[in-house]
Amino acid sequence: MPEKKLPLRDAIAFAAPAVGLGYMYLLVILYVMKYSTDVLLIGPAIMGIIFGCSRILDAVSDPLIGFLSDRTRSRYGRRRVWMFASIVPTFTLFYMIFTQPAGLSEGALVLWMAVAIIGFYVAITLCFIPHMSLGAELASDYHDRSRLYGYRHAAYTVGSILALYSMQLFITAEQDSRSAVQESVTLYAVIAGVIFALLVVYAVGVLREKSDFMGKANKNAFSTIADVWQNPHAKLLLIVTFIEHIGSAAIGVLTLYIAQYIVGRPLMAVWIILAYMVPSALSVPLWIPLSKRVGKIRLWRYSMLLTGTSFGAMFLLMYIDGEAQLNFMLVLAAFAGLAAGCGGTVGPSVQSDVIDYDEMLTGERKEGAYFAAWNFVYKSAYGAMLLITGFALQATGFVPNVEQTELVKYTMLTLYGLLPLVCYLIGALLFTRFKLDEQIHAAIRSDVAKRQNLTALQNANSQAS
Repeated sequence: MPEKKLPLRDAIAFAAPAVGLGYMYLLVILYVMKYSTDVLLIGPAIMGIIFGCSRILDAVSDPLIGFLSDRTRSRYGRRRVWMFASIVPTFTLFYMIFTQPAGLSEGALVLWMAVAIIGFYVAITLCFIPHMSLGAELASDYHDRSRLYGYRHAAYTVGSILALYSMQLFITAEQDSRSAVQESVTLYAVIAGVIFALLVVYAVGVLREKSDFMGKANKNAFSTIADVWQNPHAKLLLIVTFIEHIGSAAIGVLTLYIAQYIVGRPLMAVWIILAYMVPSALSVPLWIPLSKRVGKIRLWRYSMLLTGTSFGAMFLLMYIDGEAQLNFMLVLAAFAGLAAGCGGTVGPSVQSDVIDYDEMLTGERKEGAYFAAWNFVYKSAYGAMLLITGFALQATGFVPNVEQTELVKYTMLTLYGLLPLVCYLIGALLFTRFKLDEQIHAAIRSDVAKRQNLTALQNANSQAS
């Protein structure tokens, strides 16, 4: 029997912090690399190393935050206290990324950016993992989860679109002077931090957590990690996620470079990304009912193929000239965004089903550990690709703000088009082995419910005797 749907008010409150998360994440992912190389004049290889080092720290911080979040006991629940605690460090470190003290030496500037970027990823994870985990707790129904995470994906995309508007201002300011850019990014960093804080406070105030989930996490961190890896459904998803994001990370890193050095229209970069973002958000109402008809797993696999094909065709930009080049890129970005809307809606829903499978096996609720694992894999793939991209550009002779050689252009388009195509094709092929469908999930929930009823009956009999 389907479980009761989550009220609309709660779904909106859950989605709200994603606006701030989407804004800050996208700005860091899409703009900080270019801001650092073209405005701060830090070498791309150095920035690649900084982003790569942040992934090394994530190997400790992500599982630790997920594990501690699962084990937290408080009158406010397990997740909301972490979301609230993330506000100050996230605001501070995001501000540091875009605001550097005057007069820093080259070495001091690199150190400042390293601390700010690495620290920011840890700080925002304090909110991101508990927030995603909370969604798996709030909605237990197989399809209502898609609805809940669909709302979140739409909110995240709204934040991303606002980040694009900001980035457009920054790119325009680059045409004037470095100081003009730095003044703009400082102002918007403050505004973003305040909005993020207000949205988190709103969500924390409205939402309520399930008290019976507290105390159901494993007390041993290593056993928790082992449970995640030994879960066959989770293991397959982790592998597929890593392969996918190796490809998609290059997309995030290189869009601004492609717009400037391939298309020759740097101010159109925002419109290219907007062509991706708008279909991603607007398609959410399409994917929710379609996932019921086609099936979440099959639909997600189809979206992988569409994403890979869309970005693979980007390599053809090398052989197209003039206005047709920009139009071709806009169309492909729209198709890729359409597919991304499916992944953002269905992906976390499927991940939540995998967590239910773990509960059937272990009797525990450790959403934090699972979403920490997926978050770490996502960021690891992104960090690895940033490292590869930074060294690839430097090795092929990239020089900022000048016409690039044919070798550099081919390198950019290979990383931007062909690599994502290969990665998504491999991911879709592997995902054909994923079998946790609606029927199996219903059996899992039924088994968990029977165990809970039996435990409640035994406790009642124990108290009566």
